[in-house]
Amino acid sequence: MATAAAKQFTALSQSLDPKLLRFFQRYPPVLASSTAASPESTDTTNASTPSTELPSLLPYQGPNPFQPHKHEITGLWHNSKFSSRRQSDLTKLAEKHGLESLLPSSVKSKEWRLDRRLHGLKVKGTGVGERVKGHWWERTLYTRLQKRRQAMLDMPNLIYRWKQLGHGRGWKKWPK
Repeated sequence: MATAAAKQFTALSQSLDPKLLRFFQRYPPVLASSTAASPESTDTTNASTPSTELPSLLPYQGPNPFQPHKHEITGLWHNSKFSSRRQSDLTKLAEKHGLESLLPSSVKSKEWRLDRRLHGLKVKGTGVGERVKGHWWERTLYTRLQKRRQAMLDMPNLIYRWKQLGHGRGWKKWPK
């Protein structure tokens, strides 16, 4: 069975794009059976039957090369190994060959984009009981409109007082 799987992997590697092949050489996916199964839990019935499908693989288990990471010793942040453009190119190639699930998680992946489309972006202050901060003019708009409304309602009294005082003579408080 090991030789059949090796032949399948060899055929797959020959059909892959060189960029994708280099990525999988540098960040190889992990066999699911090698991580999950222990030596005493191997099944002998599966070993005798030839398998036509590839063994199940998991994405690369090391640090994600698509995301920035913090250095353990210095505490400094290091940029991602792959730029957004290169991530997008790799994701498109992997999707074309049906291997997108083997790539590390990325904002360019189909899964991430579908999740964002379903749930939307989280905006600060949009949770239950929270307010969006907004711009200054947005925050003060309601009170300014209330003051303006009150001034319009008080306008007849203001005009009357203006005329009584002699068109501004002795006027202490100018309306705003």
